[in-house]
Amino acid sequence: MADREKLNLTVNSDNATVDADAGATLLTVLRDELRILSPKRGCNQGVCGSCTVLIDGTPQRSCLTLAVTCEGKPVQTVDGFDADTKMALLRDQFQQNGAVQCGFCTSGMLISAWHLLQEDGALSREDINAGLSGNLCRCTGYQKIVDSVAAASKEASS
Repeated sequence: MADREKLNLTVNSDNATVDADAGATLLTVLRDELRILSPKRGCNQGVCGSCTVLIDGTPQRSCLTLAVTCEGKPVQTVDGFDADTKMALLRDQFQQNGAVQCGFCTSGMLISAWHLLQEDGALSREDINAGLSGNLCRCTGYQKIVDSVAAASKEASS
């Protein structure tokens, strides 16, 4: 049996203590211990971006991150943005532009897009494409996602 550790995490501004395997990934702890299901287990190899969360303000793949390394660092999933105006813009644009189909990639896309919107000024399409390049979508063909981020960026910078 694997060694277990008590981990003290701050997720979406809430403090949580979990008893997890010493080698557990943040994704496993979020989904299986804390029941936060928005980060998805896609490829489980850091390729698809469906598990993307913010760790200390930086987008990270939670499937590759050991949970123990997150002690003392704020972790934010897409669920932790209820009062955030830029995330509200993104969610609204994703809905208006039909950027969500199956929804599997959406939480990771929104986290990456939100991080992009922290830049000053409107983003170019090239900036958006580069910023979302680590997030895979099998449904939309990306155009509606890029359109949504561009519209949110324009609205946020005006």
